[in-house]
Amino acid sequence: MTIIEKANKQFETLDQQVIKYMSKLGLPILRYSLAVVFIWFGGLKVLGLSPAYDLVAATVYWLTPEIIVPLLGLWEVLIGVALLFRPLIRVGLLLLAGQMPGTFLPIVLLPDVVFTAFPIGLTIEGQYIFKNLVIIGAALVVGSTVNAKAKASSNASE
Repeated sequence: MTIIEKANKQFETLDQQVIKYMSKLGLPILRYSLAVVFIWFGGLKVLGLSPAYDLVAATVYWLTPEIIVPLLGLWEVLIGVALLFRPLIRVGLLLLAGQMPGTFLPIVLLPDVVFTAFPIGLTIEGQYIFKNLVIIGAALVVGSTVNAKAKASSNASE
């Protein structure tokens, strides 16, 4: 076996170990990261400290900001808390599914706040909004695992 073949075999072994480690840690870290983001951002809204306060108030202009912003914040905190506990993941994802469409409302209602040059130039607010696409993707991945233990135990009994 040549030096290159040995190095390649060692790399493959290391690669498989890293993949196994990432597979074991990836989903829990993703779920807890989502939870932290929702609790943190929601908590800021509840406390009146969110940098998105004015954006939310301008988007949901038909409701009183002093009421709607903390309520949306509480909703986000509930999403985060539910994601921390495996039996509540479905509840958290349902709350998240109800919350996410509203986060995209500024694109339609306040395009001048979202875009510097439509459709590709984004303001900081626009970036804040479009990052929710990553949150949606992460939620789909987390959601795909809610029945993993039940599926594994039913496969084992077959």
